Amino acid sequence: MELRGHSFMNRSTTSWHFNPCGYSMVVEAENFVFNSEYITTTRFNDTYKGRQPVVLDWAIGNVTCEAARRNMSSYACRTGNTVCVDSPNGLGYLCNCSSGYQGNPYLSNGCTDVNECEHSPSPCPKSATCQNIVGGYQCSCPFGGNFSKETNSCTNGLIGKPPEGVIIGLSCGIGVLFIALVSTLLIRRWNQGIKIRVRKAHFRRNKCLVLEQLISSDESAMHSTKIFSLDELEKATDNFDSARILGLGGHGTVYKGILSDQRVVAIKKSKMVDQIEIDQFINELAIMSQINHRNVVKLFGCCLESEVPLLVYEFISNGTLSEILHGDNLSSRISLTWDDRIRIASEASSALAYLHSAASIPIFHRDVKSANILLTDNVSVKVADFGASRSISIDETRVVTAVQGTFGYLDPEYYHTGQLTEKSDVYSFGVIIVELLTRKKSIFLDSHGENKNLCHFFVQRQQDNTIMEIVDVQVLEEGTERQIDEMASLAMACLKHRGEERPTMKEVELRLQSMRGKMVMKRNHELERHGEAVTLLPSNYSNYFSTSFGAANSSNQCVTRCCTMERELVSWTDLPR
Repeated sequence: MELRGHSFMNRSTTSWHFNPCGYSMVVEAENFVFNSEYITTTRFNDTYKGRQPVVLDWAIGNVTCEAARRNMSSYACRTGNTVCVDSPNGLGYLCNCSSGYQGNPYLSNGCTDVNECEHSPSPCPKSATCQNIVGGYQCSCPFGGNFSKETNSCTNGLIGKPPEGVIIGLSCGIGVLFIALVSTLLIRRWNQGIKIRVRKAHFRRNKCLVLEQLISSDESAMHSTKIFSLDELEKATDNFDSARILGLGGHGTVYKGILSDQRVVAIKKSKMVDQIEIDQFINELAIMSQINHRNVVKLFGCCLESEVPLLVYEFISNGTLSEILHGDNLSSRISLTWDDRIRIASEASSALAYLHSAASIPIFHRDVKSANILLTDNVSVKVADFGASRSISIDETRVVTAVQGTFGYLDPEYYHTGQLTEKSDVYSFGVIIVELLTRKKSIFLDSHGENKNLCHFFVQRQQDNTIMEIVDVQVLEEGTERQIDEMASLAMACLKHRGEERPTMKEVELRLQSMRGKMVMKRNHELERHGEAVTLLPSNYSNYFSTSFGAANSSNQCVTRCCTMERELVSWTDLPR
């Protein structure tokens, strides 16, 4: 295409004096209307910014498409996906992209596929699915429908008989689903059958072990213990969800559970599965089935369907004495008054004295520590964790066994000889008394960051007459020096190195009861002076301690451990609890 521009300068025209410039442009005639102001003013530039649309009609060469194909060296439409079109305005031809393609047909691979399915609106009807294909698209109608290009719609294709392929496909699909469903049901029933058989096997074995433990003592205790199913306990604990964990021990994990009757319980589950753990849980179940004391945690029942039996206890909400005394967060520690500490020691000693002397068979706890003393909302004691306990016959006083216990509470005589006696529990209880006095752990860090044994530390301070320096501040504020000395003396007696020099738990209980009685009488005396109501006590309460404690001190003259039981139990009825 060739364009030529000429300037005809006619200086005699009337416009030369105000516009000596000339303009030329190529525009589309249908879209441009000349105005004389375009010459005398700047209106053209202001209106069109110096631009106007232009349409150029052009073609390649001066031959038709048919003639051009004869000479492929000069043929412009030889790339893929192009089509040749004769010029509508004379000789020559043009190249266009084929249907379904777009781009520049004069470049190599310049025409690319168009994805018609991305156009809006979609080229397919709403009921059909558009699928792009090379050079076009196809519309897929719902099952049973056919697409009509003429009407661009889906028509019902099930007027006649369904295609054979459709029938075969549907039949195969339904058959496969049926086989999969039946197989799943059979496998599930098979697994449930295996689970039931395993649970029954565990139940039979554990029941035999429990009966074997009870056969020599009180077999009727087994019939008073409720047997829970494993499904019931799994439901109560949300399948033993970690969020239900109350505490972690050396041998088991305790979960909080809610039974179907809405009772809140604590469920003890073993961490490990071996014969030692099984024997220990069976031992705890057998012992707890024979204990009935208000200061011992109550066993509701057990589950024998698991490999290691599960134990179901009453739920104690206030945690352990160890947590309350030695909690990591000082601000969260519960304040224990001096009266509370005396009562805790008294109730714990009452439970241990019951185990040693008043249970159907004597029981040694073997793991007495503050972490195994639970406290209720009203700070009442519940002794727990009897997994390490041992029961002995009435006429025995000791048993030789493997050493077991917690460092810091372990009786040194038991540790060296392996002979477990009731005095081993007395030693451990002495450590608890020191914890109540000092609010220090059995193994604690001193000011130099070194580990100290609380028992050794306390004994040394007592010998140096500096015991008041390590007593808890709240005890110093609320207790009298005489009361603190009496409590410290009791701890010293319990911590004697030789077991025969230690008091029995019965004697420890009586001394603590005596302290509680004196404190109550002192408080009542002070209230009387101020004209206030007083706590009622038996008339012979003040004479009780001189007689009963004297009887306890002479109890070693009896032939058996139970010779003074009836007399002491009668006396206890006058004591406040």
